[in-house]
Amino acid sequence: MRAERGAAILAVPVLLAGLVMAAAQPNGGGKAPPPPGALACGGCHPPGAGAEVPPISGMPAAQLAAAMRAFRSGERPATVMDRIAKGFSEDEIDALAAWFAQEAPR
Repeated sequence: MRAERGAAILAVPVLLAGLVMAAAQPNGGGKAPPPPGALACGGCHPPGAGAEVPPISGMPAAQLAAAMRAFRSGERPATVMDRIAKGFSEDEIDALAAWFAQEAPR
């Protein structure tokens, strides 16, 4: 019982600190926060030209959504993106595409 109470007492300041840190993070000038999965995309799709994997920041939403759906269905050949795209629902694909479209191309 005492250990549980101690853990709960410790959890409160940790959670509060996390909330304060999250609130202090810049939001890109009022842009929507990234949807789930978006931050992982940058590992393979870095900004700038010349990368083996094309950048997706600033790509028109319809183009990115169509590519994701084509990867997911197997219509577009891929080494990895077909498996990644299968993990996203229609709504998630639309959210990712909209978010990357509003990002400035880098």
